[in-house]
Amino acid sequence: MAKAKTIYFCRNCGHQSGKWIGKCPACGEWNTFDEEVISKPTAKDAGIVNKIKAVPVAVQDITSDKEERIDTKSIELNRVLGGGLVAGSVVLFGGEPGIGKSTLLLQVALNIKGKRILYISGEESHQQIKMRADRIGIHNSECYLLNETFTDNIFNHANELSPDIVVIDSIQTIYSDLIDSSPGSISQIRETASQLQRYAKSTNIPVLLIGHITKDGQLAGPKVLEHMVDTVLQFEGDRHYGFRILRSVKNRFGSTSELGIYEMQSNGLREVTNPSEILLSQRDEIASGVAIAAMVEGQRPLLIETQALIGTAAYGTPQRSSTGFDLRRLNMMLAVLEKRSGFKLSTKDVFLNIAGGLKVDDPAIDIAVAAAIISSLEDVAIQPNICFAGEIGLSGEIRAVSHVENRISEAAKLGFEKIVLSKYSLKSINLKSFNIEIIPVSKVMDIVDILL
Repeated sequence: MAKAKTIYFCRNCGHQSGKWIGKCPACGEWNTFDEEVISKPTAKDAGIVNKIKAVPVAVQDITSDKEERIDTKSIELNRVLGGGLVAGSVVLFGGEPGIGKSTLLLQVALNIKGKRILYISGEESHQQIKMRADRIGIHNSECYLLNETFTDNIFNHANELSPDIVVIDSIQTIYSDLIDSSPGSISQIRETASQLQRYAKSTNIPVLLIGHITKDGQLAGPKVLEHMVDTVLQFEGDRHYGFRILRSVKNRFGSTSELGIYEMQSNGLREVTNPSEILLSQRDEIASGVAIAAMVEGQRPLLIETQALIGTAAYGTPQRSSTGFDLRRLNMMLAVLEKRSGFKLSTKDVFLNIAGGLKVDDPAIDIAVAAAIISSLEDVAIQPNICFAGEIGLSGEIRAVSHVENRISEAAKLGFEKIVLSKYSLKSINLKSFNIEIIPVSKVMDIVDILL
């Protein structure tokens, strides 16, 4: 019996090596090489997926027609994809176990009417998927289920059915006999993803892939997988909250700064078309340490609630804790408040929370965080009809932010009467066109004067 050939793959970049080495010479990462058994494909195995013979074409002879897009019947998913699903594209969905990836794609498959959907599951039986479909409560006679993990059989069924969209749940369960290693290994993921990509491009049929993630939040398998697909979407959220956020990590056909928001319910995922109303808690009493920030994700304005709690350090060493906000940026803002405003925060415990389980990286939330900290420190409640948007610099200045008109319009639409902005953001804006009082500020002390 011939000895099986083994080779080492870098799980980060896919680099091959005949022996194990500590540092990858291609990407520079340490301890990323895994051993796998491989075999070379024979000549008769080369034509599993139909290939298109490519010919060189002059650039001026190519027509710049708008790409054909398929409406997914989901406003949030269409927004993240850039207007819909592009024909012949390969979209990869990643997320933690149990976050709702399979539910989202099954719901999309059932919602699309007039299109033939082939839903391929390598993890669940027909009965399990049927139970989920019954719970969602949507019926679609054009959605077909297939329990298969072998690529040859998948392509044979796809050629017979001629679907308009193919869903793979998940890429880690699919395997090809061209590779001797087990499903989910680096070489298998790379080979099967390559075959699915060739199938999508040759047939102009979009393929939606579900991918597992590792414990550190990265997509499992080689980094090459993310380079091979056209779009990478990250489905994230805290299981203890009902909200799920769909972010675009890579998108060849749209913006990577958009996001969609869903709410997990007993009958599936509900689209949250106006998340600001949900992210703002309804309180019976006005409490100190709460400020409303007008932030923007992509082109979408959101009003969120920032909560701060300041207390005296019990053992002399103050604690700094932040949920949903960068802890290093919080430490920087505390230093600015102490240096530029005179507040003694070096001996105080500081706890900061972004309500709703969101993770925020928009710098425009800075003055809302500062206002919440000052409010909690002085135990003075902030008026519920005021919101904030502005970035704080190290010298204590309030810097301008982008999409100011969108922030003002969203605040006015939700009934806020005042919004605090940097005066440098208002140079080219007609303030009379907004039905809301705009308060310009230029330094941190201006915020202190407004609150106190």
